Amino acid sequence: MQNVFLNQKDYHYPPSPFVTGLKCFVCGNQFEYGNIQTCPKCGIEGILDVQYDYDSIKKLLTAASLQTRKFNHWRYKELLPIPQEIQLPHLHVGWTPVYNVPRLASHLGIKKIFIKDDGRNPTNSFKDRASSIGVLKAIEFGFDTIACASTGNAASSLAGLSAAVGLQSYIFVPQRAPEPKITQLLVFGATVLKVQGTYENAFDLCREACEQFGWYNRNSGTNPFLVEGKKTAGLEIAEQCADDMPDWVVVSVGDGCTIGGIGKGLQEMKRLGFIDRVPRLLGVQAEGAKAMVNAFMSGTDLVPTDTNTIADSIAVGTPRNWRRAIEQIKQSHGEMITVSDDEILEAMKTTARLGGVFGEPAGVTAAAGLKRALEKKIILPDESALVMVTGNGLKDIQSAKQAVGDPISLSPTLEALTSILASRKLK
Repeated sequence: MQNVFLNQKDYHYPPSPFVTGLKCFVCGNQFEYGNIQTCPKCGIEGILDVQYDYDSIKKLLTAASLQTRKFNHWRYKELLPIPQEIQLPHLHVGWTPVYNVPRLASHLGIKKIFIKDDGRNPTNSFKDRASSIGVLKAIEFGFDTIACASTGNAASSLAGLSAAVGLQSYIFVPQRAPEPKITQLLVFGATVLKVQGTYENAFDLCREACEQFGWYNRNSGTNPFLVEGKKTAGLEIAEQCADDMPDWVVVSVGDGCTIGGIGKGLQEMKRLGFIDRVPRLLGVQAEGAKAMVNAFMSGTDLVPTDTNTIADSIAVGTPRNWRRAIEQIKQSHGEMITVSDDEILEAMKTTARLGGVFGEPAGVTAAAGLKRALEKKIILPDESALVMVTGNGLKDIQSAKQAVGDPISLSPTLEALTSILASRKLK
């Protein structure tokens, strides 16, 4: 095992006693814990995975100990790569609700559907789980500035969590990032850099800037610690659904970090004895951004593609964490599938109207994928599924308007209302 520290600054806290090192997905080499983001031997392709001392964790993280802890994702502190003494952000991250939605299940023709609504996090997206870890790693490693590239959600998440802990943040967004998300960044005080190009262009520029100016790089595609925050959704699903574990967990896929993290969390909860089986994972990509589905189906290495989808948060042509994602999907005996933008827009309506949860396009891509998987008989009617809704619909109002159209305009008279109701057969 090698001891490697890249761009190391002063360490302000002792590391977690439960982290044993970092392991490369490509070459399998292991490295001692430190401020390292990708494998020194494999370069940017060498995505690392945080390793833990599960025997020690099992003695402390028990059903009894969890009963005394707060309902947020810090309740799983032994499974997170953060110093035990570090002060946590005051924002409530994690432990988002899981709903049983029978009307949506009946509509789609499946026994049972659960929705886990991660739009309830502080900045209204799943990405708060990762950013909460990212800002703590920056503080632990002695940085006062943090940066990331994002199509929107990771950006607003980092801006909000940085504001909460007092870090300066630089956010690189592609030209197509939705205006509500950019506004959210500016409100939180981030320096927003709108890159004239794609997400991949923004990602590369962010990485170069971090190396040049000494900023901490929050990009979860290459930062191994960020995925550990994302896995808390899997840890929560295992605990929240322990008495009624779904057969499938359905997740939208962009960079691969989210489904890879959720899969790891579920596997860890099985290893620690909280659950006796891991649900199968269904990874869903937009047809206009399906590089990972292509790699999954072909069994070959990922080939970057162009992207064209309304689901901006998963419009990733070069997924960095594809190996982790595919490994977790295969380990769960899961599948991958694609859906069209029209199916995504339809899912925005049905998930809201039959489940009461308003998700942005990427947030409901999983719901669209569940419908397609039922039609293709990948998922069967007598099974159950949990759908991850990863972002709130108010983050992309233009897509929501495209899905539902305009309101009815009328003059302020009862006669006008009666006429409209009759003509549209609304009453």
